[in-house]
Amino acid sequence: MVEAFAVASGKGGTGKTTTTLALGMALSDEHDVTVVDADTGMANLLFHAGLSDADPTLHDVLVTGGADVEAATYERFGMRVVPCGTSLAAFEAADPERLRDVVADLAADADVLLLDSPATLASKSAVLPVVLADRTVVVLEPTVPALSDGLKVQEYALSYGTGVAGVLFNKVREDADGTVEKADRYFEGPTLAQVPDSDAVRRARSAGEPLLAHAPDSRAAAAYREAAAVLDVRPGDEGAVADRFRSAVIPDPP
Repeated sequence: MVEAFAVASGKGGTGKTTTTLALGMALSDEHDVTVVDADTGMANLLFHAGLSDADPTLHDVLVTGGADVEAATYERFGMRVVPCGTSLAAFEAADPERLRDVVADLAADADVLLLDSPATLASKSAVLPVVLADRTVVVLEPTVPALSDGLKVQEYALSYGTGVAGVLFNKVREDADGTVEKADRYFEGPTLAQVPDSDAVRRARSAGEPLLAHAPDSRAAAAYREAAAVLDVRPGDEGAVADRFRSAVIPDPP
């Protein structure tokens, strides 16, 4: 059984990578979870997961004749993590189309695949995780412009047959209720959680640890666990999922 989720947003700085690792840790209590840094151009998951010295990384897998994905997979915090590196040269040498085969291979050993996706839809490498996933988690800040960006992500996902698992709000302050109500009207799927603006999140990032490891009793960590509980994992046949990944057509950007 396996289901692949793209964790996506329409802009950077929404806490998408924090969300990916937090959902991964929370879901790993009941599922075998693999987290993939599919943001090959602006990778930073390795810093959040304490893997800044990781070698090899996904970039080394995405080059012709490169490393096996097993070599770039690291056991961390109760889940498997496949980080990207930060070298511009490695990014330029990587072939994003090879991500299809990499994700297909990883599907054989996971119940849940979480693809930390690029923050825009401006290139083939940016849109590919959304196209590959079964469903998308849309990560937003509670502002009207962020809603607009998120709706573009949803529209693109649905146009390629990718479902929307729900919306998660980060950096929420007390005056955000009106924005959240608007999301309930316009987005597919439920509001998974409202994660409060939190110094604990910033401290975890600085420490190079996922929030649920660094501050497990914080209000933000509790909100992410709430989101994971709402996220109904739908088991799929790993062979069929792998075949779909390998045959996926990489679209032109919108």
